[in-house]
Amino acid sequence: MTSGRLRVVAIADTDSYVKWAAALLGSRPDVVAGTLLVLETPLVVSDAQERAALTGSGVEGATRVGYDDLLDRVREVGPDVVMLAARGPLVRVLARLVAAAVPEAVIATGLPGISVPATRKALVYRAQCDAFVLHSHREVREFTAVAIERGIAQRFALARLPFARADVTRDGEVRGDDLVFAAQAIVPRERVDRLRVARMLVRAAQAHPNRRVVVKLRGVKGESQTHREYDGYPDLIASLGPVPPNLVFSTEPMGAALTRAAGLVTVSSTAAVEAVAQGTPVIALDTFGVGPDLINTVFVGSGLLAGEESVIARDFRDPEAGWLEDNYFHRPADDTWLDVLGDLATARRTGFLPHRPPWPRRGGALRDAWERKSVLGALDRSPTGRAAFVIGVPARAAVRLIRRVVHARPATRS
Repeated sequence: MTSGRLRVVAIADTDSYVKWAAALLGSRPDVVAGTLLVLETPLVVSDAQERAALTGSGVEGATRVGYDDLLDRVREVGPDVVMLAARGPLVRVLARLVAAAVPEAVIATGLPGISVPATRKALVYRAQCDAFVLHSHREVREFTAVAIERGIAQRFALARLPFARADVTRDGEVRGDDLVFAAQAIVPRERVDRLRVARMLVRAAQAHPNRRVVVKLRGVKGESQTHREYDGYPDLIASLGPVPPNLVFSTEPMGAALTRAAGLVTVSSTAAVEAVAQGTPVIALDTFGVGPDLINTVFVGSGLLAGEESVIARDFRDPEAGWLEDNYFHRPADDTWLDVLGDLATARRTGFLPHRPPWPRRGGALRDAWERKSVLGALDRSPTGRAAFVIGVPARAAVRLIRRVVHARPATRS
């Protein structure tokens, strides 16, 4: 450890994970000596996205690194903990790499925002990690239940969501007039639904021509996001006709946008938690229903769910007090992540914490190469990666075809 602090190297690539990793590292500088590495992948943040992600995080800067140089950078720090802040498929690849090459380090992971409902897939991808950081009592409870049901051993640790560190205020003071809409890449997913949101935003701007509607984007066209976006709101809104002059687009940090907001609108973005933390009222849009595919079941009982007409009227909501404690606004004293990581680091150094094996699967070294090629794309120039791609693409297509045929057969009693 450095001056009694836990040395943590976080590895991230996409916009949401870079923002989360930086905020987590920067949340406790008295205890954590953090280093942020931004791994070059096909979905890596742009320079502008990175600057926005680091704003207000407490982390001064990040180091960009290629896959081939990653281990050298990690070893230079000599970390107690390597935090894999990335999408599940990339975590699976990096966990194998770190376990073999940096055996003295604890491997931790986490998710960058609202993670309800818990899924088996999230656990399987991260099965080789020693600890899984979550952000609410409800998330810990639901992930624990899934892990027990599926027979997956995992240690969960609780950390206040970094974007929810501010005190919740109820003084009724409105700091601005903007309606800020937090756009998401895959919620809602269908074009017809996204067009409906676009029309709602236009109507909201027309209803209050002296007040702005700010569509807060995760990036400009051409920039990657954690999830691929097929129907961006700038194009959808432009397709509806003349854009009201008070409807604008912004890629500034969410924290900055909220300082001028009368309220925030979203379907299920973690920006809702960030807004509540700053005392900004919220509408969690329930126009398309409430369900796991919309990632908005967490808002049931919050008092934040409302429809389009409430958005047009700017009838923003404050959360129910009883919802807060179980959902992202627990007491700081409830946090366990630093104790868990510190104890695991001690156990690893003293030989009492063996590394977890990868999740069992078929294919051996060729499967490993395929998974690496899948997350690195053209950035993986290894011969094994090329071979895995040549063999794996037609093999996967054949497996998918067989599954479609099997699932298409009529069910029969046995």
